[in-house]
Amino acid sequence: MSTDLEKIAKSRKIKYFLISFVDMFGVLRAKLVPARAIGMMQRDGAAFAGFATWLDMTPAHPDMFAKPDPDSLIVLPWKPEVAWLAADLWMDGKEVEASPRVLLKRQLERAAKLGYRMKTGVECEYFLINPDGTAISDARDVQPKPCYDQTALMRRYDVISEICDAMNLLGWCPYQNDHEDANGQFEMNWDYDDALRTADKHAFFKYMTRTIAEMHGLRATFMPKPFLGLTGNGCHAHVSVWDSAGKKNLFLDAKGELGLSKLAYSFLGGIIHNAESLCAFFNPTINSFKRINAPVTASGATWSPNTITYSGNNRTHMIRIPEAGRFELRLMDGAVNPYLGQAGVLAAGLDGVKNKRDPGKRLDIDMYALGHTVKGAKKLPLNMLDSVRFADQSKVLRDAFGNAFMDSYVKLKMREWASFNSALTPWERDNTLDC
Repeated sequence: MSTDLEKIAKSRKIKYFLISFVDMFGVLRAKLVPARAIGMMQRDGAAFAGFATWLDMTPAHPDMFAKPDPDSLIVLPWKPEVAWLAADLWMDGKEVEASPRVLLKRQLERAAKLGYRMKTGVECEYFLINPDGTAISDARDVQPKPCYDQTALMRRYDVISEICDAMNLLGWCPYQNDHEDANGQFEMNWDYDDALRTADKHAFFKYMTRTIAEMHGLRATFMPKPFLGLTGNGCHAHVSVWDSAGKKNLFLDAKGELGLSKLAYSFLGGIIHNAESLCAFFNPTINSFKRINAPVTASGATWSPNTITYSGNNRTHMIRIPEAGRFELRLMDGAVNPYLGQAGVLAAGLDGVKNKRDPGKRLDIDMYALGHTVKGAKKLPLNMLDSVRFADQSKVLRDAFGNAFMDSYVKLKMREWASFNSALTPWERDNTLDC
């Protein structure tokens, strides 16, 4: 073992470790392990019952062991005697291929064999709301265009600054915090990194934000559309592909259109080609589709796509090219599984590279005002059921993720859809009681 967690525990006075993993639905699972046992856990892993989480297992399955990745270690800034570790799942001496972190590592291995290394950054939007989730936490945050509102931002200074200070302490290099487009909504940005590290940080960021908000008597939600009249929570991903050493940006070409290389456009073509099926991972909940197919919000724009198009520095499209050498994928929302989102981007991008997929013509129009005039552009799915069906039928995703994972994910999502349909909504009573 290159990193000895027992020695780290002694040198940094860590009393407990959270050995953690994310299941298929993005739920963060963990065991709290005392430092005295961390050596054994590093060697053998912490035991879990897979059936008790959102993994497609039964009570008859043997123990599943979460083996921590020492390179992922994060000491909790607000509780420095506790450290968090992302873990990979093992069963019967083999990695659990259907676990999201392992799935992402497999895509990264595929890319590495081709000499590619994906680097990403994420923009995690969230609302600060009251503890019971019925309203935003700041009753004075009422501007019709609240984005960048300095006064509302500073009324939440204690929460925002504590989260940002924590990221600084962790070496994430945060560089800006802002009030977002919805009342009560915020976004915090930190430097991009290798895709696996970004996914680990993303998973921890959501936990950290919720925890610090609770410490201030508030609640943080990443739900895609918690308030119908307000802009939803996106999770925009910035993507570039580098050489195996991570030194040369292979998407960058000063002579290419908008500063992108042919490789970048093929990668982009893969995202465009697979967008409908990617929605099952990028927009994984029933609520997700109230964001990407929303009517105009109180601020005047949804800031989310509903059509599969790309553009230059134009935020009304699904994919934006803000500058040379990278693109911004604006489809993901706050419910995205940190690992499956990254894995989906890479799987689709590699498909585009392999098949030299053409992303089509760039559109520079305002899609919110003129989208109805565009002919031939595909629309995004209207609901979770459609997106899961697209994913189920996707040869690209099945080749990349394997039939076992895809069958399990589709089965669990279909159960979720069936559960939703077993509920009677207020809308149905209001509109069809006297039909």
